[in-house]
Amino acid sequence: MYIEVEKGVRVFVQDLNPGPNSKTIFFVHGWPLNHTMYEYQFNVLPQFGFRCISMDIRGNGQSDKPWGGYTYDRLADDIAVVLNALKLENITLVGFSVGGALTIRYMSRYKGRHVSKLALIDAVSPSFVKNAQSPYGIPKEQAEALIKQMYVNLPKFLSDISVMFFNRNKGAEMLNWFINVGYQSASYALIKILQAASTEDVVNDLSQIHVPTAILHGVHDQLIPYQSAQLTQQRIKGSQLFPLTNSGHGAPIDQSDEVNKLLMQFANS
Repeated sequence: MYIEVEKGVRVFVQDLNPGPNSKTIFFVHGWPLNHTMYEYQFNVLPQFGFRCISMDIRGNGQSDKPWGGYTYDRLADDIAVVLNALKLENITLVGFSVGGALTIRYMSRYKGRHVSKLALIDAVSPSFVKNAQSPYGIPKEQAEALIKQMYVNLPKFLSDISVMFFNRNKGAEMLNWFINVGYQSASYALIKILQAASTEDVVNDLSQIHVPTAILHGVHDQLIPYQSAQLTQQRIKGSQLFPLTNSGHGAPIDQSDEVNKLLMQFANS
């Protein structure tokens, strides 16, 4: 289905509903992917009575691809519109990578409306770029170099990121899948979202989260170091950190069985 998030901009939403009384988990994907990154969750969780809803962030996947609207605030607003439109309540909200940053911004900006629990997986938090309050990010110059590479050689950029994404050799087919999913996004959207991640952070949002929060993070993550997850856990009161010892950045695929188990336990707790 499609939901209009602002005039002339629709986002794609998938709703896998196994039936009445199912518990709802709402998934927000990461960069440079779309909702299909969660297929290893969607294949399993509905079997156990979980309604799994996901959206393609604007500019990505099957959603509209406008020129603008790629700040953290606007993308969090898109999440709010979708949750309102679907009249969801007491959901578990899941955010992966940049999607984790967006769910954190949503929780702060909308005071956690609709959400009873939050799960962050390899989240870009507290910051993608190193700063005084988040010392584990990458240097600003490195972020600028990554953005520049997308302007001149997107295929190589996506190929390089695909190798860094997983902890173990998942084979050429999985790497090709990653790259092809990246091509389903508008390249300018990928650039603008990475620019937002490079200039914004969620440092001040973390203290505004007041629901049970689970933080799942690959200990071998080459893109968002595990120490960032530890810092995030310290700044979200009462949150729990679950180290994924066989995962890199792509934990929902690297260690899908463990991620599925943890998500179901958390949603049912």
